Amino acid sequence: MTFPSESYLQDLADPGRPLGASRLVSLSNLAPEELSPLVEVWPGIAVDRRRSILEELVALAEDNVELNFDAIFLAALKDADGEVRWTAVRGLWEYQGRDLIEPLVALLHNDVEARVRAEAALALGRFALRAEFQKLRASDAERVDSALRQTIANGDEVTEVRARAVEAVSARNVPWVHAMIREAHASPERRLRVSAVHAMGRTCDPCWLPILFGELANEDAEMRYEAAGACGAIGDKGCVPHILPLIEDEDAEVQSAAIDALGRIGGSEAKRALRQALQHPRGHVREAALAALADAEFEDDSLGLGQRN
Repeated sequence: MTFPSESYLQDLADPGRPLGASRLVSLSNLAPEELSPLVEVWPGIAVDRRRSILEELVALAEDNVELNFDAIFLAALKDADGEVRWTAVRGLWEYQGRDLIEPLVALLHNDVEARVRAEAALALGRFALRAEFQKLRASDAERVDSALRQTIANGDEVTEVRARAVEAVSARNVPWVHAMIREAHASPERRLRVSAVHAMGRTCDPCWLPILFGELANEDAEMRYEAAGACGAIGDKGCVPHILPLIEDEDAEVQSAAIDALGRIGGSEAKRALRQALQHPRGHVREAALAALADAEFEDDSLGLGQRN
């Protein structure tokens, strides 16, 4: 008998019945003929129930990498409800199929809800990264680049969507992307400046370090947080002296970002600071330092540096 059965679909649609994780698991890896009955009844399920179903599926997939609800998430990209569409995009965070590009571009350009457009931009960033490593067809790479570039340049688009597009396209190591990052960083809009700093890290290009060092001392805690993360992503050991003061930052999230960055950078100076942070009076600092120190030692050992640090 094909699953899901008619009785199960009735239970799934009934808001009075618990969803039950053990039964939702059965929706993993649905074949087209199994998905079809669910797609037919889906619009008739109450919107709150549809939202709950997708949220549960996302949580299950995050907890168990063997579960795959991509077929359901792909179908839900066309849902009438914006929250369902937003959750569906999030659920496809590991999906690599090129057939997702056009639906994401359509959502980015046409969805009525800004947060769906923003999530679509972020999702396209995965394909921008694949394009940078030449793991995407040239025509697909051009489509992704064009969609994100148009969004960034669209002055009528809300700032959050443009900011996410800046972050997404930053994996592309081409001159126009660097120019857009610089333009975003010079923007009077704070949200774009924050995303520009995040984007600098995604480029992994040390050319941004002078700017990032300045942002590490920014009065805005979110900017310091992003600058620390960007330094960690670039991984240049020259960042370490500039990051060290943030271990004592007044903002706990900034502290954690600085410690994580030290772990990603590694090297003797960073590890020495992390060992000292193991004695810090604040518990979250000690915990972050312990995890970062493990990362630093693993990375250095993988490079054959363990005996020198």
